[in-house]
Amino acid sequence: MSASRPPALKLLLVDDSELVRMGLRALLAAERAIQIVGEAGSVAAGVDAVVKFHPDVVLMDIRLPDGMGFDACRKILQKLPDTKILFLTSVVDDHLVDEAIRSGGHGYLLKEINGRGLVQAVLDVAAGKSILDPAITARVMKLVKTGGPGNDVLTSLSPQEKRVLALIAEGKTNKEVGADMNLSEKTVKNYLANIFDKLDVNRRSQATALYVQHKKTDHGL
Repeated sequence: MSASRPPALKLLLVDDSELVRMGLRALLAAERAIQIVGEAGSVAAGVDAVVKFHPDVVLMDIRLPDGMGFDACRKILQKLPDTKILFLTSVVDDHLVDEAIRSGGHGYLLKEINGRGLVQAVLDVAAGKSILDPAITARVMKLVKTGGPGNDVLTSLSPQEKRVLALIAEGKTNKEVGADMNLSEKTVKNYLANIFDKLDVNRRSQATALYVQHKKTDHGL
């Protein structure tokens, strides 16, 4: 008797272009690990759809007719904080990237990404990882360097907290960090809460950006 397949993760599409949504549906339809449970074309409809369908991941455009994607992100996370928000957009703008990250988004991708990359990004975000398009990373580093806490902020972390953050920056989930450090998943979450507090951030992507910038500075990059 074969083992039963784990349930597919539930994905919601939020984009004001019906053509884009149709394309995403066609692209993702063949992926057994993903089930598209609904779609929306505005901030209000997106928030309503999240409450209705309880998706694991929301694939969110930045610019919507009645507001911005990060407005929807904040409202969604207030109602259902375990929902993962993955921004998919054609917009490359420092201010919007910064707002998307500060709103609590778990990833930021450009629409130029290929199909396999998009599928993997959705799966990774659902697993608890933070995703940044390579084309965006340099901009995030610049924002962190010029507008965020100073590079010496990591000195406030204990050696154990730095180890946790280093593993998180590698893209590991809390469970994977716990396995590597012989810690319980709950203990890892407690460490992360302390790290976020000390760095004055509230998301893994923000903490990761700070860590990466700090390492680049240490090595004179």
